[in-house]
Amino acid sequence: MKNFKALILVFIASILLISCFEDNDDNQISANEINDFVWKGMNLFYLYKDNIPNLANDRFSSDAQYADYLNGFSGPEELFESLIYQRETVDKYSWIVDDFIALEQLFSGVSTSNGMEFQLFLQPNSSTQIFGIVRLVLPNSDADIKGVKRGDIFSTINGTPLTTSNLNDLLSLNSYTINKANYDDKGTPETTDDSVVSGTESISLTKLEYTENPIYKTELFNVSGKNVGYLMYNGFTANFDGQLNDVFANFKANNVQSLILDLRYNPGGSVNSAILLSSMITGQFTGEVFSTEQWNSEFQLVFENENPELLINRFTNNDDGAALNSLNLSKVYILATNASASASELVINSLDPYIEVIHIGDNTTGKYQASTTLYDSENFSREGANPNHSYAMQPLIFKSLNKVGNTDYDNGLTPDIVLKESFLNLGVIGDVNETLLAAALADIENTGKLIDIKSKNTTNLKPVKDSNSFIPFNNEMHVDKKIPFDLIHKKTFN
Repeated sequence: MKNFKALILVFIASILLISCFEDNDDNQISANEINDFVWKGMNLFYLYKDNIPNLANDRFSSDAQYADYLNGFSGPEELFESLIYQRETVDKYSWIVDDFIALEQLFSGVSTSNGMEFQLFLQPNSSTQIFGIVRLVLPNSDADIKGVKRGDIFSTINGTPLTTSNLNDLLSLNSYTINKANYDDKGTPETTDDSVVSGTESISLTKLEYTENPIYKTELFNVSGKNVGYLMYNGFTANFDGQLNDVFANFKANNVQSLILDLRYNPGGSVNSAILLSSMITGQFTGEVFSTEQWNSEFQLVFENENPELLINRFTNNDDGAALNSLNLSKVYILATNASASASELVINSLDPYIEVIHIGDNTTGKYQASTTLYDSENFSREGANPNHSYAMQPLIFKSLNKVGNTDYDNGLTPDIVLKESFLNLGVIGDVNETLLAAALADIENTGKLIDIKSKNTTNLKPVKDSNSFIPFNNEMHVDKKIPFDLIHKKTFN
C-alpha cells in the first residue's frame, strides 16, 4: 500500500468492529481501536522492535490486511503479549494496563499495601512447602500497627499451609491472616533436620491505600573520628526528591565524610531521581555524562541526526532550579542484593566510572532497560488521551549505558564484598550490628572486623520470591522526561 508508513499515527478507517470494552463512563469502544493504539505505540517505541517481525513498518500491504491482523486477537493484552521479545529471558518488564490511573498512583508512591514486605523460602527438605520471613515493615501501615516485626516467620495464610501452587492466590488477597511460626535448626549447622514449626499467634492484615516514603531510615555514626551517614532508600519516587535533598542537607551540615547507601530492597523507579541522588552523593561532576540511552535502531538514528544530546543524561546541581545538597564524595558504600533492581543498578553502574563504589551484598537483579508510559493520544502523551478507555502501555524503550558503555548486565552487578543477608538473624535496620551495615562500618574502620562478620554469616535457605513480585511494575526504571513530538513526527513521516 502506498505510503503505509505515513499512516502510523492516523486511525485506520473502516476497521471491522469486534468485541467491545466498557470504560468508566459505560461508553463502548471497539477492541480494534485499542489494538490499533497498542500496535502503533509498539511499532514506534519498542526497544526490541527489530526482533519482532510483526512490528516491521512494511508488515501490512493494505488497511484491510492490518484490520484482519488486529481482528485476530481476543483483546489488547493478547496482542501486546504477542509483540514482546523473549518474555522469559530478555523482556520481563514490559506491561499493559487497563487502568492508567492506578499505574500513575503506583509511580507516585501510592499503592494498596498492608505494609509487610517479605521473602519466601522453601521449607527444609521440601520442594513444595513454603514459609515466609518478614524483611521490612512499612511505618504506620496496617502491619506496623498490628505489631508485625522484621524477622517474623509465617507458614500459613488463613490457616492454609503455603505451597508453591497456592502462594500467589493466598498472598494476593486484600485481607488475610498470617499464622506465625518458628524455625527450628535443632541446634546444629546441618539443615537436613531443620523444620518450620507453626505457632499459636495469628495476625490479621488488610491492604489499604498507602503512600510509601522511600526514605526509610537515616542515621549518623562516628567511626574512628570520621562522620558516617547512613540512608536506607527503598524507591526512586520523584514526589520525594525534595525530602531526599533535605536528608543530604542534614548530612552536609554534619560534615559526613563517608556514606552508606542502603538499596538492598530498592526495586527502582524514576531515572531522574537516580540522577539527582547520584549528584547529591558527588557534586563535582555537574554536566558530565551520567548515562546514555540506546533506543531501537530507528529512534536511535533520529535522535543522533536531530538532537543527540537527548540521548545523554548528565549529572546536575539542581532540581528544577532548587540547589542540590551534594557531599562531593570520592567513595560510597552501597548495600545491594538480588532485590535491588533497575534504577538502583543505574546508580551503581553510572557512579562506577567516577568514584570508588564499594558494593556490599550479592548480585543485583540485572535490569538495565527503561520504560515509559504510552497513552492513546496523537503523540502518546497523557494530554489528549482517548477518553473512551483507560488503557496504557509501559514498554521498554531504551537500555542504559554508563560513561564507558557498560550495560547488558543480565546476571546483575557483582558485589565487591559478597555478603548475603542471614534471614534467620536479620537484625535491626540502621543498627550497627546489622550484618550488611556492620560490614560497611568495619571496612570504613579498617580494623579486620569484616572477616569476622563474613565468617558468621551463613545461611542455606532456598529463596522462592519476595513481596515485590506481587506488585505490578515494581522493578521499573521509568523515564520522566517528555519525548519531543517533533522527533516522533520526523520518525513517522520521513
